[in-house]
Amino acid sequence: MASQLQSSRINRRWRWFANHMATVLAVGATIAVIAPLVAIFLDLVYKGASSLNWNFFTKTPAPVGEMGGGMLNAIVGSAVLLGVASAMGVPVGIAAGIYLSEFGRGTKLSNLVRFTADVLNGVPSIVMGISVYALIVAPEKTFSAFAGGVALGIMMIPTVARTTEEMLLMVPHPIREAALGLGVPNWRSVLSITLKTALPGVITGCMLAFARVAGETAPLLFTAFGNPFVSTALNQPIEALPLQIYVYALSPYDEWHRLAWAGSLVLIVLIVVSVALVRLVTTRGVLKGAS
Repeated sequence: MASQLQSSRINRRWRWFANHMATVLAVGATIAVIAPLVAIFLDLVYKGASSLNWNFFTKTPAPVGEMGGGMLNAIVGSAVLLGVASAMGVPVGIAAGIYLSEFGRGTKLSNLVRFTADVLNGVPSIVMGISVYALIVAPEKTFSAFAGGVALGIMMIPTVARTTEEMLLMVPHPIREAALGLGVPNWRSVLSITLKTALPGVITGCMLAFARVAGETAPLLFTAFGNPFVSTALNQPIEALPLQIYVYALSPYDEWHRLAWAGSLVLIVLIVVSVALVRLVTTRGVLKGAS
C-alpha cells in the first residue's frame, strides 16, 4: 500500500512537471515568434516615425539634394499594383482551390494543378519578374503597371489555391450531405455552404498572399520599373513603396535614407492594418451568421 501511494505521488509530481514544462515551452515558442516582429516594428518606429509628416503622404519625391518631398507616387502606385494583383490572383486562386477540394479530388489534373501550385510557390520572385518581362514587357516594349500587377498576381495564386483547398477540406462532410439531401445542386452547395463555412480561413490565406507580395521588390524591377510622378495608368511605368524604398536605401543621400525608413514603417503598418481589418470584418460576419 505504501509503495502504491509513493508511486502515485511520483506520478502526480511528474504530471505537474510535464504540464508546466509544456506550458513554458509553448509560451517560449510564442515569444520567439513574436519577438522578431516586435523588434523590427520598434526599430522602424524609432528610425522612421520622425520622418512622417503631411508632405510625406501628399508630395512626390524632391530632386536630388533638396530637402522634403514624399512618397505619394509610391503609395498610389502600390495601391494600383496590389489592386491589379488581387483582382487576378484571388479569384483564380480560390477557383483552383475549389476545384482541388470539391471537383477534381484524386484526378490526374488535380495532381498536376497541385504540383504546379507548389512549384510556383517556391519560384524566386526575381525569376517571376524576368518571366513576366519576357511575356509582357518585351513584346509591348514598355514597362507598365499591368505587367507588375500580373507578376504579383501570379505569385499570389499558389498560396490562395492551397489555403483554399485545405480550408475546404476541413469543412465536415455532413454539411455537404445535408445540402445535397435537400436537393441543392452540387455547385450551389459548394459556393453557398461549403465555401461560406470555410470563408474565414480562405480570407486568411488571401491576406497571407497579399502581405507576401506587398513587400516584393525584385519582380517590380523588371515590370513596373518605377515612376517619379503619380500615375494610375495601367500601360505606363509606375512606382511602388518597396521599389522606392530599395532605390532610396541604395543611394548615398541621408535624406533619402530617412525617407526609406519612413516608407518601410508605412508599408508594414499598411499590411498589419489591412490584415487586421479583414480578420475583424470576417470574424464579425461569422459571429452574426452563427447567431
